[in-house]
Amino acid sequence: MELIITKKELKKRLGRAGNIQSIGFVPTMGALHKGHLSLIEQAGKENEIVVVSIFVNPTQFNDKTDLEKYPRTLETDLQKLKGTPCDYVFYPDVDEMYPEPDTRKFDFGQLEKVLDGRYRPGHFNGVAQIVSKFFEIIKPDKAYFGLKDFQQFVIIKALVNQLNLNIEIVPCPIIREADGLAMSSRNTRLSPGQRANAAVIPKTLFEAKNLTSRYNVQQLEEWVIKTINKNPYLNVEYFKIVDDERLQPVNDWAEPVRKVGCIAIHCGGVRLIDNVIFN
Repeated sequence: MELIITKKELKKRLGRAGNIQSIGFVPTMGALHKGHLSLIEQAGKENEIVVVSIFVNPTQFNDKTDLEKYPRTLETDLQKLKGTPCDYVFYPDVDEMYPEPDTRKFDFGQLEKVLDGRYRPGHFNGVAQIVSKFFEIIKPDKAYFGLKDFQQFVIIKALVNQLNLNIEIVPCPIIREADGLAMSSRNTRLSPGQRANAAVIPKTLFEAKNLTSRYNVQQLEEWVIKTINKNPYLNVEYFKIVDDERLQPVNDWAEPVRKVGCIAIHCGGVRLIDNVIFN
């Protein structure tokens, strides 16, 4: 495993491996956990070379305080990557990735106007900026994204289609803690009390899956929000049941689409997201 900090060096290393069958890419912002490592393990099973990026991308943060507080744990991350299939760790600084301002504007239509896109304006444009840069540098055959960030996964697929890239976007299942909480780098910012109460989120989502015969879609959305908001540690920003391709609201359980319940919650000063598949 090698740590590389410049685009030029990474391109050179990948170019030398010109006879390789495939390159797998796992983009991360560091503070690695078992969820990230599961993506890397899958990439290792399906590719000869695995590249992992660690870069806290400033253009996808619409909250400067959130950017400043995002955990940065390079030494610990490198220790966790030892023994994984990772061949190259790409760890550029901001000037390396943005030598000049990126003024590109991507249009994802309704995909970016709902859910997180509604509450975090500009977020997905920033994601598209950095991911497209990584794709251009690494030229992976496959890229791996966790389904905890379900909207991001859908938008990255749209990005690949827009740019006409020959890259397979591989969805990877949510990895959860023992109490069900979706693993996230942000979990490290939770106080012990917040962390204990955050388990209410997955508990409520899993229970909601069993209530579709009791409530219609709108009633179930209201039930989830009300149930979670009863906890004094938690405040729901949104919970919406949408289809898994267009991310548009589902109005009736009979609709012939795969349904995903997406949620964002504030737990103190920490914003958490999760989702559950209904069918």
